[in-house]
Amino acid sequence: MVSFVRNLLCLTILAVFSSTGYAIHCYICDSVSNPKCGENFKVKEFESNLIDCNRVAPARYLSYFSQRPKATACKKQTVKFFSGDQKIIRGCYFGDVSNKQGCQLDPNLNGVEGFDCDVCTKDGCNGSESLTPIGGAIILFFGVVRLLATRLLEVSLTVFP
Repeated sequence: MVSFVRNLLCLTILAVFSSTGYAIHCYICDSVSNPKCGENFKVKEFESNLIDCNRVAPARYLSYFSQRPKATACKKQTVKFFSGDQKIIRGCYFGDVSNKQGCQLDPNLNGVEGFDCDVCTKDGCNGSESLTPIGGAIILFFGVVRLLATRLLEVSLTVFP
């Protein structure tokens, strides 16, 4: 019974990770060229900007790639300038979600004080105001699985002593 639960868990994890890496659709826009892409983002106004990220190439300044990678997530970057301006860039995320190396800014951007980068792995998730970190969802998932596995083990021990 325990090996069945373990195998089921492994298959579920493989399915989750394999499905998040392909054909993700993200909003692509920036508040520099379109102010409506900023904080007051309305999904209905940007439905045509929901793009299949497999059709988008990573930025040239992301030079750590030796071959063209697949998009793994969506991102929303908030760039803060020394002038006090704040701009938002929404787009596809290329690279490992856990280390956020795909959040690099274009080195040709001048006057940047700092930036935030939110990454998410569901279609169109970078269209929301706030993005929930994927790490919290993964921890919650494993917690529920552990709780269920423990409960199943207890039930199987009472039924089959």
